[in-house]
Amino acid sequence: MVKTLDSLDAAGSAVGVRVDINSPLTDAATLADDARLQAHIETLSELTGKGARTVVLAHQGRPGGEEFATLEPHAERLGELLDSPVEYCDSTFSAAARACVDDLDPGSVLVLENTRFYSEEYMEFDPTDAAETHLVAKLAPVLDAYVNDAFAAAHRSQPSLVGFPQRLPAYAGRVMETELDVLGGIDDSPEPRVYVLGGAKVTDSIDVARSVLERGLADAVLTTGIVGNAFLLADGVTLGAASAEVVNDRSPEAVKRAGELLDEFGHRLYLPRDVAVERDEERVEIDTESLPVAEPALDIGARTVAAYADLLEDAGTVVLNGPAGVFEDSLFEFGTRELYEAATRADHSIVGGGDTTASLRSLGLDGFTHVSTGGGAALQMLTGGTLPAAEALDD
Repeated sequence: MVKTLDSLDAAGSAVGVRVDINSPLTDAATLADDARLQAHIETLSELTGKGARTVVLAHQGRPGGEEFATLEPHAERLGELLDSPVEYCDSTFSAAARACVDDLDPGSVLVLENTRFYSEEYMEFDPTDAAETHLVAKLAPVLDAYVNDAFAAAHRSQPSLVGFPQRLPAYAGRVMETELDVLGGIDDSPEPRVYVLGGAKVTDSIDVARSVLERGLADAVLTTGIVGNAFLLADGVTLGAASAEVVNDRSPEAVKRAGELLDEFGHRLYLPRDVAVERDEERVEIDTESLPVAEPALDIGARTVAAYADLLEDAGTVVLNGPAGVFEDSLFEFGTRELYEAATRADHSIVGGGDTTASLRSLGLDGFTHVSTGGGAALQMLTGGTLPAAEALDD
């Protein structure tokens, strides 16, 4: 059983809190978006309000990448978002970092440096071995408890995520708690359940479709985007060379695997009735019966939106994973916007993380029951997989 903050007597304790504030950067010193920081404010505020000495652990970017940068701007922004003093330390587990933890006042926050500046943090370990890494072995002695609020990274098995629970009393933060409750409770959610699968990650979406159909979690799976194009091709629709090339570039096995699903679960799989292409700098919608065309399909059309919207509005639970088209282009945001707005009228609406969440922010959409903070972690739960970081918290 995973313990939550309700079980933690935090007053005066040094509490290590793993968060996921990996954010887009304008440059190495400027955050372009603070949405991930804001997600953790509830957990951090609760701990500081209880008088904890809160020590934040997080990563930013990947080694060698343009956004592999210091957490100093993150600490500065947290200082603006929290009603508590926030300090920054340019080390993670050195003697200087441990001294900063020891000197931290109750009710204050210390942001340690990017955990991925330490090479072992970018590797995956068995939890027992993770507990023996330098980061965990050095830092754990100056901490009294550990809180994992980094659901978005929970599908990883890195030292800061799975090592500390081997050495310290461990708890789920409010983000982690909510995500596990909502995504882990899909099988108890209101019926009928409708999944909308789109975006560019064709293989992942087909995995989700198979999982929820085999487990009886989905009464209907609506396909859109490149995922929808893969299923159309599998159903014998000739889209045109441009659309077929995009699907095959994403996943050479996509059409074959989509065809297998259609054979097994065709009565619960819904395919687009029309698509939208760009022609002479305008949006043109074409019924699937009138395909192929030379231009690539970039969105679903109005007929598909109308048919899908009826299913979504009557659903007990809607799970959205991936946009319906190239929503970044105003010509092709229609499908995503209309389907997402229809989903908000369902009894219960859940939005997967990653590109799906980005599309919500871009289009200014809200009103959902739950918007996940995690892309890969949410996908892992939707496909019935396990999350190493969440398992490490299990008492």
